[in-house]
Formats: sequence, C-alpha cells, structure tokens
Amino acid sequence: MGFVKEFKEFALKGSAIDMAVGIIIGGAFGAIVTSVIDDLIMPIIGAIIGKPDFSSLYWVIRGTVPDGLPLEEARKVAEASVFAYGNFITVLINFLLLALVIFLLVRGINKLRKDDTETPEPTKEETLLSEIRDLLKAKK
Repeated sequence: MGFVKEFKEFALKGSAIDMAVGIIIGGAFGAIVTSVIDDLIMPIIGAIIGKPDFSSLYWVIRGTVPDGLPLEEARKVAEASVFAYGNFITVLINFLLLALVIFLLVRGINKLRKDDTETPEPTKEETLLSEIRDLLKAKK
C-alpha cells in the first residue's frame, strides 16, 4: 500500500504535472518547427537554389570508384573507402535552419510576452524634482 500512496504523491505533485505538460507542448512545438522548415522555408530555398541535398557527395579515400556512381553504390565497391561528407553538409544546413527558425519563434514569443509594466526612464523634469526633494530631505 505504501508504493501506491508514494506513486500517487509523486504523480500529483506540481513538478511532475508541469513536466508532463512541458513534454506534450514540446512535442507539439517540434511539429510546428518541422512544418515551418519543411513546408515554408525549404520550398523557398528550393525555388531559389534548387533542392539543397548534398548527401550524394563523397570523396574516395582508398580504392577506385567509377565517376558519377551514387554514394550507396560507391560504398559497396570492394576495397574502396569513401569519405561521405555530403550527408554531413545536408544535416548541418538542416540544423542551422532549424536553429534559426527556433530562434525566430522564441524571439517572437518573448516579444509577445514582454511585460508592459516596465517602468519608463524618468524625464529630465522628474529627475530634477527628485534631486530637489532629496536635497530638501537632507536639510531637515
């Protein structure tokens, strides 16, 4: 019976519920970011420079591979070693785009959440009046 009570206390704690909500919202946010990249940004990039897919780029380190052979076929050539740098470039570009989109979304959200109750800088008159007040208080 102690296990059930302990589990109930854990599951109903605010931190566990907050964590669950965060995971669910994080999954939904991930879907939004993926959609922004795949459905909005990549088509624009594709229209400008073509589909940015470098995954078939490689360099033969050892052995002989016929020119123009796709990467998967080049990897199957006996006695050949290939340095497949193109997939890394594609993944790096996707990461940079993802980081940029997340940055822009978080930046926009932070601007929306900005607290409007921040105290504005005092005017010259207010500063002068404060100094006069402080001088009068000091004379007493």
